[in-house]
Order: sequence, then C-alpha cells, then structure tokens
Amino acid sequence: MTEASYLREKLESISPTERVERIVVQRFAVPLLQALGFDELEIREEFETGCGQVDLAARKNVDPEDIFLRSPKNPYLLLEAKSRAVNLREGSCYRDAVCQIESYLLAKNCKSAKWGIITNANNIQLWRKHGKVVHPATANLDISSDNIESIVRNLRDKIENYERALTVCVYNNKGGVGKTTTVINLAATLKTKGKKVLVVDFDSQGDLTGSSGVTPGKITLTQCLKDPKIDVHAIVQTYRLRGIPIFDIIPRDPELETLTDSRAVAYIPKGTRRLRDLIAPLRNEYDYILIDCPTQWLYFSQSGVFAADVILIPTRPDDLSSLNNAARVITQFIPETARSRQDGGPIALPAFFNGVSSRSEHTIQLANKEIWKLINQEKSVDLLHFWPHFKKGNENKSIFRIPDYAVISSAKFERVPAVFRHRKVLEYYQSLAREYFIDE
Repeated sequence: MTEASYLREKLESISPTERVERIVVQRFAVPLLQALGFDELEIREEFETGCGQVDLAARKNVDPEDIFLRSPKNPYLLLEAKSRAVNLREGSCYRDAVCQIESYLLAKNCKSAKWGIITNANNIQLWRKHGKVVHPATANLDISSDNIESIVRNLRDKIENYERALTVCVYNNKGGVGKTTTVINLAATLKTKGKKVLVVDFDSQGDLTGSSGVTPGKITLTQCLKDPKIDVHAIVQTYRLRGIPIFDIIPRDPELETLTDSRAVAYIPKGTRRLRDLIAPLRNEYDYILIDCPTQWLYFSQSGVFAADVILIPTRPDDLSSLNNAARVITQFIPETARSRQDGGPIALPAFFNGVSSRSEHTIQLANKEIWKLINQEKSVDLLHFWPHFKKGNENKSIFRIPDYAVISSAKFERVPAVFRHRKVLEYYQSLAREYFIDE
C-alpha cells in the first residue's frame, strides 16, 4: 500500500463530524507528514515553539547524530490540527488558526521553520515563511478521498522546492504616497543587510528607471512581455553606485508607455498574468523581488499585484484619500486578484505612514479615528491591516512611520538612493525592513 492510499484509508476512518482533535492528529496529520516525505524519526508531537505547543513539527534527519525525534530543535515544518467539528473553511475559527500558525512560525524556537500547515481533515492550507513574512502557499483546500493524493503531490512539490525570493508589490490606489521612493530605498536598504534584490519598474512613466539612471539594453521589457521565448535574463540591468552593484533592475522602456489596457490584451499573452510568469525563472536567484507599478487599477498595477506574494501599502496620515484607497486595495483589489489566482495569494502587509512630519501627532490621531471608521464600515478590513500590534488588553494603534525628509526627494536628482546620502534615512528604512521583512 502506498503512503497516499494509506493516508486516504486513514482519512476515511475519521467521522465527518469528529470532535476530538487528537484523532485528527493521529489518524490524519501524522500519516500526512509521512506522505510528505518525513519518517517517524523526523516527526515530533507537541513541539514547544516558544509561544505555545504546535501539534506536530518535522525536519529531515541529515546527521545520524541529530535525530529530530530525540533532539527537537530547528524544525522545518509545523502542523496545527483541529477537530473536524471546527470550521476551517472560513470565519473566526479559520482566522484564529491562521494567527496561530503564524505566531508559531515566528516564535523563537522556530527560526529555521519554512512551512506551516493548518488542517482539520476537511480542509488544509500550506503557509510559507520568508523572514518575518508568513503568506499562503496554497488556497484553503477542501479535502476528499478523491483529491487527497493530488493535494499531497502539490504540497510535497512546494515543500521540496522552496523558492528563494519573496515578491513584494508596493501599491496604493492613490498617488503621492511615495511608492517609487519606497521601492528604491527599500531595495538599497536590503542590500545593506546582505540581500540580493531585483527591482521591476512596471510603471509606464518610468520614474524608478529615471531615478536610478539605468537604461534598457538591446532587448526590452516590452519585447519580453510580448514574446515568451525571450530569456528574461536578457532584460536585467544592474544599478551601481561608484562601481559597486547595489541591486538589479528590469527597467522601463519607452514602448511600455504605448501599452494601454486594450493594447496589452491584444499583444501580451496571458494579459495580467504575464508578469508573474516572466519573473518566475528569477525567483531562485534573488532574496527579494520588488515591483513598482502605477496608481490606477489598470493593466500595469493589476499585473504587479497579481505577480506578488505580498502587497506593501504606503499611506499618508494627512491624506484621507490615501487611507480610503488603502482600504480599497485590501477589500477589493487583493481579494479580486486572489480569486483569479486561486492559490491563496497575494495578501496585504500592514499599511504604513510615509512622509510623516515631526508635527504630525494630531494628524495621526485623526487618521486613527478614520481607520477605526473604515474597520467598522468594511468588515473585511481587519484591525491588523493597519494596527499589527493591536491585541485584546493592549489596544496598541501604532503604525510604522517613515519621516518626511527633504533629502529623500532631492536624492532622486543625483540618481542615489536617499539611504546612502543620509544616515538617519538609512536607519528608518532599516527599521522598515526589520518591521516587515527581516527576522533579526
């Protein structure tokens, strides 16, 4: 009997309304991990994460002196199981389970963990951890005897082929919030942290390309979009500062500006899906891929969001429209994209304030009142989309801020990221990297 057929047999042995979590762990979750390639010496029950016990943890044994069952440290995968009576399809129980697996993956004893699974033997979802980001690697899948083998194949393929890059689209459906400035300075800051970064200028106006001073090569982004046979490596350029490579860039070319929505549909295969396919061969060559796209929710911005794992949303506390449009990205555009992709992504990172002056405290208080209204009006705007540290008993409404320094905008004229001209700016962007991306 194969592991997959054994798992199917175990699944069928559990009552559809089983209320005992332990039965799901023993009859389904353990055989599931075995079907995913872990043997009994590579699986540990009730693993202490540092913020609670996760039901199961697993890691391949590569050293005969370091058997995970006997030496439970450095897990690779965590699994949190629930009883079949718990609704993991949607609602509060599902959201609580997602928060639980996220907190376990980010706990102090799980720095090495790359994957998390939540399941109740009715549903299953795989989550990927990249630094401090935990995001869906699959949709929340319904399990049946008929599809469990294909689900196992899909999960095992993803787990055994962990991709190096996290793809981030910096987007708000509102101009003037510093999207391009954020991309350039975040890319340069991640370089100072030893990360290899690719920046994609997917804005037909090309502000990012102009700010970097990089020009397209003989083969352009537009040509690559139109012709899938062109190797994407041919359009990658390098931004250098005093001869030192800082980050790679796919620059905008003049022809990109001619691609209106109708022309993109006519000339680019797969439409808004094309950018995701185009950068796929690069995902194992970089630690981060950052996408800059325009404001309007049209071809270019739809493509950038579709290509991303996560969406980073800059806002301004003194701009009511930027807050409302951030909420629109969260409640409308990202779910719309997720329905099209059907793989669980992308998801929104908490919004942050860009361009905050030293006299903005009163403005921030007013902004927080507006955010509270948005949360009450739009039930799909979770507290954590704006206030990531808000918890019961600790109503922390702090939002990450990047101050408004004149040097940030003036640096564009010198084709130098502001983080390399002003130490204080670098410190703030390093804080942003630590807040959202890098687990130090």
